[in-house]
Amino acid sequence: MRKRGILLLSVFLAGCSLVGDGSNGPAASPTLPEPVVTTVSPPDPEAAAAGFLDAWKEWRYEDMYTMLSPLTQDGISRDDFVARYQGVRASAALTSLDYEIVSSLMNPRAAQVAYRMTLHSAVVGDVQSESTLDLSLVSDEWRVAWTESAILPELAGGNTLYLSYETLTRANIYDRNDLALAAETDAVALWIVPGQIGDEEAEATMLSTLGRLLGRNPDSIRSQYEFAQPDWRIPLGEVSLEEFQRVEGTLSAVGGVQWQEYSTRYYPDGGLAPQTVGYVAQIQQAQLRDYQARGYEGDEFVGQTGLELVYEEALRGRPGGTLYVLDPSGQVTGTLAERAPEQPQAIHTTIDRNLQRYAQQAIAGFNGAIVVLERDTGAVLAMVSSPGFDPNLFDTANPNWQDGLSEILNNSNIPLLNRATGSGQSGYPLGSVFKIITMSAALESGHYTAETRYTCNGEFTELPGLTLYDWTVAKELPPHGEITLMQGLERSCNPFFWHIGLDLFNLGMPTALPDMARGFGLGQSTGLEIGDWAGIVPDPEWKLENIGTEWGPGDAVQLAIGQASLNVTPLQVARFVAAVGNGGTLYRPYLVDHIQPAVGDASYQAEPVVQGTLPVSPENLAIVQQAMLQVVRADRGTARRRFMGLDINLAGKTGTAESGSLYPHAWFVGYTFEGREDLPDIAAAVLVDYQGEGSEWAAPIFRRIVEAYFYGRPAFLYPWESQIGVTRTPTPTPGPEGEVPVETPTPAP
Repeated sequence: MRKRGILLLSVFLAGCSLVGDGSNGPAASPTLPEPVVTTVSPPDPEAAAAGFLDAWKEWRYEDMYTMLSPLTQDGISRDDFVARYQGVRASAALTSLDYEIVSSLMNPRAAQVAYRMTLHSAVVGDVQSESTLDLSLVSDEWRVAWTESAILPELAGGNTLYLSYETLTRANIYDRNDLALAAETDAVALWIVPGQIGDEEAEATMLSTLGRLLGRNPDSIRSQYEFAQPDWRIPLGEVSLEEFQRVEGTLSAVGGVQWQEYSTRYYPDGGLAPQTVGYVAQIQQAQLRDYQARGYEGDEFVGQTGLELVYEEALRGRPGGTLYVLDPSGQVTGTLAERAPEQPQAIHTTIDRNLQRYAQQAIAGFNGAIVVLERDTGAVLAMVSSPGFDPNLFDTANPNWQDGLSEILNNSNIPLLNRATGSGQSGYPLGSVFKIITMSAALESGHYTAETRYTCNGEFTELPGLTLYDWTVAKELPPHGEITLMQGLERSCNPFFWHIGLDLFNLGMPTALPDMARGFGLGQSTGLEIGDWAGIVPDPEWKLENIGTEWGPGDAVQLAIGQASLNVTPLQVARFVAAVGNGGTLYRPYLVDHIQPAVGDASYQAEPVVQGTLPVSPENLAIVQQAMLQVVRADRGTARRRFMGLDINLAGKTGTAESGSLYPHAWFVGYTFEGREDLPDIAAAVLVDYQGEGSEWAAPIFRRIVEAYFYGRPAFLYPWESQIGVTRTPTPTPGPEGEVPVETPTPAP
């Protein structure tokens, strides 16, 4: 590149005067100073062009406008300039661009820079072109004398781009048995108009037919319209067209039910694992430009949460299309690029659809969560967050959408929250389930054995000035008396575990409990595909940083029973309980078994991933396992009566965690050890929010999960049911930690 120097010569002449010795002779010749030469280089036009193109690469259109020459700015407003570039990005579905400066020419007041541009489109691939930028020198600065050909030569004269899309149908999400959890299909929305219901016989037929179709108790359907006005419209939900056609004739004959067919992203049973599977919704206006730049036309339904969001690209596939150039009249003048679409890929999950359905029914009516894992792999068999929601209601083509969606969004129980994974960075105290970890730390410390004894008299007075009471005091039950460490877990004796926490602290091991908790995988993400909350394991460093006070004996005492700012998720708890049951291996929980297009091999196949090993010796882990077995089998085990008559080998632990509210959180966790070839052993965590004690509420739900998994359906009633799925009384038969004897529930017919 040539540079032009400007030579400035200044000669300063001194004034002449006669200087001599007093004679009249000639004066001396004046002395001339050396000429001063200054060389000024003009700015580099290639650098100016690069700055303009760099701003384009970063989509900084406002900055690009400031680099235009005044004459150019007079010819196009800032808004129109920005809109032109935004339009090109959206029209071509540009994801990024690259450039290379090829050459430049310059004269004193103008320059021209040639460059090679590659536009990367999400739809048609790469579009390559060669173009130039004209520049003019304004106040010793190069400014861009812009025309539309600076974008693409083909856009000169007001031409525009048009992208014709070719998009394939969104792929489905399946369970482990290839049953759909989300599918593109025709569905039917149903509702009842009470005034159109026929006579009693017709009503009975209607209710029994709807009950079978929707998988609901007919009485619960009747309760929806029992006190409604005759002309009210009572939404019932959605079913697939195929399912509906089997009963269409019957429902037409009895009256009362109305329906409408529509094409949709259909979620069976009103949403199975909806917080985990997720849902799709139409692209919102605020998201439009971003999605268009990613290759969307703008009217698609896209994943919003869960697997639908995380695997959006696989489910959608790569769209194809043709990028045309249109003249100002809208006529096609040429083609810039084209590419065929790539197949969408279905997500095949580890979820068992039938078990998931039973698990949701098992906790229906409560706030809480259930996580069921394959004990020896980490595969997620069921993941429930209650209350759930109907993801079908996010489709505005669904006649029931408006009222139903409003109910979801305004529900104070926050059904969109995934309580199983702690979405929204929220978890729970663990309560007495943490005693599994405390017992492990005690055994590993070398100061305790399975036979270490402690007198549990209902009170704990080892902290000066403070008396803490065992749960037996509130229940007016006799104290446990002198018991072994193993019996301490079996009976969930609080004073014994408070003592362990204080003892380890006083023995110079203030972090023994938090260290063991982290060894069990708490305080860290599990690595689940849809993300999860890491939770909190409080320790001296955490407390000083977040509370501003030193870690003391009281903190150790409270952490020993799962309080003291401990924050966990049901997913984390199910993972470590599985590890206890399988011999100490912490597996990464996973939801996706494989990803595969309709034609061709799988692009992804999951394998179990070992994340760590519990920091507990095999001998000590065996002691913990035996103590958990005694929880459900020993005469004074806190959950014995909840599992009477269940012919399944399992071990577990009850938990009741203070919530800061009137009612505590109820926990039950456990694992099976059947060793069957047809059904792998499972581990599960059940949490019921703000409900009461673990043995009262969570243990019966855990039992129902085990029954559904091994027997194929629930077998025994809850203490609060008159029949499965129908509540008998608002409160269960008493049976908290330590258990008051209760009548064995009657098997369901």
